[in-house]
Amino acid sequence: QVQLVESGGGLVQAGDSLRLSCAASGRTFNLYAMAWFRQAPGREREFVGGINWSGGTTLYADSVKGRFTISRDNAKNTVYLQMDSLKPEDTAVYFCAGSWLYNSPRYSSQDYNYWGQGTQVTVSS
Repeated sequence: QVQLVESGGGLVQAGDSLRLSCAASGRTFNLYAMAWFRQAPGREREFVGGINWSGGTTLYADSVKGRFTISRDNAKNTVYLQMDSLKPEDTAVYFCAGSWLYNSPRYSSQDYNYWGQGTQVTVSS
C-alpha cells in the first residue's frame, strides 16, 4: 500500500504564493505518474497538474498554466505544487494522487489509484 499526505495549505491573499507538498510512504516504488487535483464546494474534483516518474513530462489544466508548477523529488518520495499569482477562484481542497498503472500524467481522476486526504487552500480577494 501507499500513503499520501499533503501539507502546505493555508489562507493567503490574491497574488500570493504557496507551495504544497505531498509525501509518499509505503510501497512507493509502485508510483509512477503523480498529480494534483482540487475540489471547490459544490463542484467536481478537477485536474490541476501532473508529472511522470522522471519529472521530464508535466501536464497542466489551462486555468493554472503559467502560474502553477509541479515537480517531484523521488529521493524524498515527495511531489510539490508551487502556486504563484493565486486567485480567489483557486480556493479549494487540493488532493495529491498517484498511479501505479500509468507513467504519463493523465487528466482523469479514475486513472489514479492512491489519494491523500487533502489540504485546504483559501485565497481571499
